Amino acid sequence: MVSSFTLVTRTTASVEQLFELSLSIDEHMSSMDRSSERAIAGVTGGSIGLGETVTWRARHFGIWFTMTSKITHLERPGCFVDEQVRGPFRSFRHEHRFALEDGKTVMVDTLTIASPILGRLAERAILVPYLRRLIRRRNEHLLRVLADAPSGNA
Repeated sequence: MVSSFTLVTRTTASVEQLFELSLSIDEHMSSMDRSSERAIAGVTGGSIGLGETVTWRARHFGIWFTMTSKITHLERPGCFVDEQVRGPFRSFRHEHRFALEDGKTVMVDTLTIASPILGRLAERAILVPYLRRLIRRRNEHLLRVLADAPSGNA
């Protein structure tokens, strides 16, 4: 069984700026400081690209996890996908889409996950809300970085 959810974020930042910042390993770590998430192997800083991997180490629910993800699809500046290749999930896929709609940038995050131990009900009751909060915090962090950058350029 898999669970999926979508989170939509709107901003006045440009599609290109938000897309590029979303590929930043450094900004991802900054946005996940509550879970002490760190890149420990693969691409550990700067921007990640197509076919590259990063191994993350983080504490969630009081337990340390290690997960390696790979950028399996990248079309600048419209879309990229990262997928778990090794880690705690039976499957984990995060699709990031970027578009201009009515003069605003729209970022759409779609996560599709399957837990190795939780059933669908527990995924939806515990894991999905937790991941939704993590992604929302990450997106808020990215928007703050863009807003604080001189002339809106990160």
